[in-house]
Amino acid sequence: MATRASARRPVGTVTRGTTNPNRLRRMDRWIAAVHGAELRRAAEPVAVDLGYGAAPWTAVELLGRLRTAAPRTRVVGIEIEPERVAAARPYEREGLVFRHGGFEVPVPGRPLLIRAANVLRQYDEDQVAAVWERLCARLAPAGDGSRGGLLVEGTCDEIGRRHVWVALGPEGPRTVTFATRLGSLDRPSDLAERLPKALIHRNVPGEPVHSFLRDFDRAWAAAAPYAAYGARQRWLRTVRALTADWPVTDAPVRWRQGEVTVAWGALAPQG
Repeated sequence: MATRASARRPVGTVTRGTTNPNRLRRMDRWIAAVHGAELRRAAEPVAVDLGYGAAPWTAVELLGRLRTAAPRTRVVGIEIEPERVAAARPYEREGLVFRHGGFEVPVPGRPLLIRAANVLRQYDEDQVAAVWERLCARLAPAGDGSRGGLLVEGTCDEIGRRHVWVALGPEGPRTVTFATRLGSLDRPSDLAERLPKALIHRNVPGEPVHSFLRDFDRAWAAAAPYAAYGARQRWLRTVRALTADWPVTDAPVRWRQGEVTVAWGALAPQG
């Protein structure tokens, strides 16, 4: 039988904790754009920054960015390392608190957003599904015109130039988003190194994500003449070409930000 102390032990393992200001800006802006309406409608719009790391910058920034879309949003930063929580406490303010915990997500009720960036990178691929299931079960449920809460889980580079993330609802995975600073991109498959844990080992022949990145590179090469008008115009042309064969779920207003979002089912691992 578990003791009271072990029952309270956070679920998960300590991450490296590396972080930088503005590292998650692309992810945050996407969340505000696609999930802002859900946050505005909610009576208690709570967002969780799960595994914010050794410094509290990402949680502080998440609050500011979400409040541009939903001014009543509250953010809870959760870290499994107690020393990191103690170091973050001086940054608490109205709408922002820090708590000790892990994948159990120790907040009252069910949050409308859980963002877990660069957290699962250190886990084994076969652990991902169980973590997703656990986190999705903590999300606000769908109903009354709401799709419910959103889990955003993915990976980015150290300064936020390249991101790939999976968006999940209470029912499970929905989409995969590729986002980049266009001026830094040689070819779209450069984003492969930032695939989330569920996909990064599947970038091999025969897997859908490999086929997608192959087609992405081919469309990018075909759009080379548009580079004369700038990287954004080349990206727009590339993504438009992708829509012929892949279920792109977003519109040019997001493509212009250096993003493209694809239905999860089209990229989900085989077997």
